[in-house]
Amino acid sequence: MQDINDIHDKLIAQIVASDSPREILKSSDLKQLYNVILTLPVNERGVYGKKINDLKQKLETAVVARETELEDLTVQAIDVTAPWDINTSELSLLPTEQGTQHPLTTELENVIDIFTRMGFEAIESRQIDDDDHMFTTLNFPENHPARDNFDTFRTEEGFVSPAHTSTMQNRILKKNKSKLETDGQIAAISYGRVFRNEDIDATHEHTFYQYEGVFVSNDATLGQMLGTLRSFFEIYYGQKLETKTQPAYFPFVEPGLEFAIEKPATLGGEPGDWLEMLGCGMIHPNVLVAAGIDPTKYRGFAWGGGVERLVMLKYNIEDIRHFESGKLQFLRKFL
Repeated sequence: MQDINDIHDKLIAQIVASDSPREILKSSDLKQLYNVILTLPVNERGVYGKKINDLKQKLETAVVARETELEDLTVQAIDVTAPWDINTSELSLLPTEQGTQHPLTTELENVIDIFTRMGFEAIESRQIDDDDHMFTTLNFPENHPARDNFDTFRTEEGFVSPAHTSTMQNRILKKNKSKLETDGQIAAISYGRVFRNEDIDATHEHTFYQYEGVFVSNDATLGQMLGTLRSFFEIYYGQKLETKTQPAYFPFVEPGLEFAIEKPATLGGEPGDWLEMLGCGMIHPNVLVAAGIDPTKYRGFAWGGGVERLVMLKYNIEDIRHFESGKLQFLRKFL
């Protein structure tokens, strides 16, 4: 019995001091006590075994108490708004110097910077919206396939996960239409995350980022739009670029165009290698009417493109899925 008492004191002391107290329950000292049972007379084994079981219960109670104590030591309330102070041991937040921005965040900020320097207001898009702003105000017919659940994500309440940042266009036009009288124009971009029911592969994702531009004045032209887009791409890629357009259909513009650039030689391109970068065109009169703007007095142009496509070309990234993979091997390339 003295062995049991000695082992009790020894193991309790180890549990109180341990950062992994449950491991103490696997102690060889405890196993040896069970081996002793087989050496005792039959009439003594029951009493001895009960003492060992009592010891195990006391050790288990001590383990639980120690685990609770360790948990209380590690879980602290953290003020996430507090500035980092390297001399304050109470904070466990890393200084910002220890982290980096995701490449998409960095490049999206670059896109926003270019357009704001060109005179466009930047507005973040919503991540949940309604059918009216997603489709109706953008001149989508009632039977358009994009309205189908096979194309667009919807909540049980009938809200929509925006498939394009164009969902902000009606709001931008309505909010700023007074500027047509005061400033003579509306110039804004919307940006943010969008969602589509896509089959995922190297060039398609169900979640990605877009940037959308809208410009309205009393004399807006396709020539102004093409000049704006060409300037943007030349600034973004830091070199002169050949561009071209081809006809395309989008419900919210008429005429609609696909805008392409010739793949720069510095990025492995050869003459004749064209890359479609975005859709664009003159804003459809119905879209202006939905925003309360007179299409006989004003006209405009709009465009929308994917941020990932910009970045993939800039850094020669072969698979769009890398951006959402969380792989450090990929992210370290942008440090």
